[in-house]
Amino acid sequence: MTRKIALITGTSRGLGKNAALHLAAQGVDIIGTYHSKADEAQALVTQIEQLGGRAAMLQLDVGQSTTFDAFTGDVARVLRDVFAQDHFDFLVNNAGIGIHASFAETTEAQFDQLLAIQFKGPFFLTQKLLPLIRDGGRILNVSSGLARFSLPGYAAYAAMKGAMEVLTRYQAKELGARGISVNVLAPGAIETDFGGGAVRDNAGLNAMVANNTALGRVGLPNDIGGAITSLLADGSAWITGQRIEASGGMFL
Repeated sequence: MTRKIALITGTSRGLGKNAALHLAAQGVDIIGTYHSKADEAQALVTQIEQLGGRAAMLQLDVGQSTTFDAFTGDVARVLRDVFAQDHFDFLVNNAGIGIHASFAETTEAQFDQLLAIQFKGPFFLTQKLLPLIRDGGRILNVSSGLARFSLPGYAAYAAMKGAMEVLTRYQAKELGARGISVNVLAPGAIETDFGGGAVRDNAGLNAMVANNTALGRVGLPNDIGGAITSLLADGSAWITGQRIEASGGMFL
C-alpha cells in the first residue's frame, strides 16, 4: 500500500517538528520546510528514518510569496525523486512567528511582517500547491486560541489568525468538489520556544495559564502533535470547514 505524505511548513522546531514525528510514527512520510536551521531539519530527517519512515526537507520563507513557484517545483521534484509519487496527501500550514505588541504600539513593519507570514503566505502557498494535493486529501491550517479570547499584546497576530479561520471555511467550500477537507486547529498556550519561550520559561505566566485552563496545566507540544495526527487520520475525513481548539479548555 502506498504510504501517505504530509507537507508541513516550519518543521525544524516546535509544533511542526512534533507533528512530523507523530505522523511519522503513524506511517506517514514527511516533506518538511525550514527557514534557516538546515542542521535541525536534517536531524529531524534522521529521526523519522529511525522510525521507519522517509522524509525530505526544503528551505522556505513563508513570508516571501515570490519564491512559491520555485518551491512548488522543488516539491514536485522531491515527490518524484524521493517518494516516486506525483501528489501528496496532507498540507499543514504551521510555519509562523509571534510578535508581542499592544495595539497602540504595533508598527506598520510589524503588521506587514505578520501579514506576510501568517496570512498572505499560507493563502498563496496553498494556492500554488493545489495541483500537487491529491483529490481526497486534507489541508490543516493553524490558528490560535487568541482568535477566540483576547490577551493584551496580540491584536495584530490574532487578527491574522482570525483571517485564517475565515479563509478555512471558504477553502472547505471551494475545494470540496475535489474531496479535499480543510480545517483549522487553534492551539492554546503551549510550552515551546515560540514568542521567546515566555509560556515555557516565565513561571508566573505559566501558572496564570494553568489556573485558567480546565485541565489545570499549560499545553505541551505532544498535545498539538497528537491533535494534528488525529485530524489527519482516516476517521476524521468527514470533518471539514471546522475550527478545532486544542487548549485544554483555556478561558472557558
